[in-house]
Amino acid sequence: MSENSWTTLADRVAKHVDTYMAGLEAVAKGEAGEHAVPYLLLEVSQIAMAGARLGASTDVILPDNWEPDVGEDPDLDAVRQGLAERLTQVDDYMEVFDPYKDTEATPYRLSDDLVDVASDLVHGRRHYEADRKLEALWWWQYSYFNHWGNHAGAALRALYAVSASARLDVMEEQVAG
Repeated sequence: MSENSWTTLADRVAKHVDTYMAGLEAVAKGEAGEHAVPYLLLEVSQIAMAGARLGASTDVILPDNWEPDVGEDPDLDAVRQGLAERLTQVDDYMEVFDPYKDTEATPYRLSDDLVDVASDLVHGRRHYEADRKLEALWWWQYSYFNHWGNHAGAALRALYAVSASARLDVMEEQVAG
């Protein structure tokens, strides 16, 4: 890809990161009310799309093959706690980590998954803010394959299951009534 293409991709991903973070923080503060799960489903879907775009792109290679230090990442524990409080009834779920290698389900927490994704995204965003867009892209792409992509996918499946179950249960009740 050309440098201009990398810059365009970095700008797009950064916008998705900002939207994802704003959405998580709103839900964590209780601003989504009873619509927290559908709202999170939308946010995770959009950031997963950004990850898929990174996954479909050629590998981002840093010229010096090292990542400049961005300092300590922000503490997202308040967001994690706020999400856990809002998602109490659906926070814990089971997931097969790797459907090609694993045969048993692993316990997950939506609040942890959502903040794990956020943590990786924020780290890349800090490179972006320092006008190191190639480093930001490298980090987002690397951590997508290595960490946050799996957590986004697992959270997406869990949020979808909760949403579909709620909608289908209501439809069944309407048909039965």
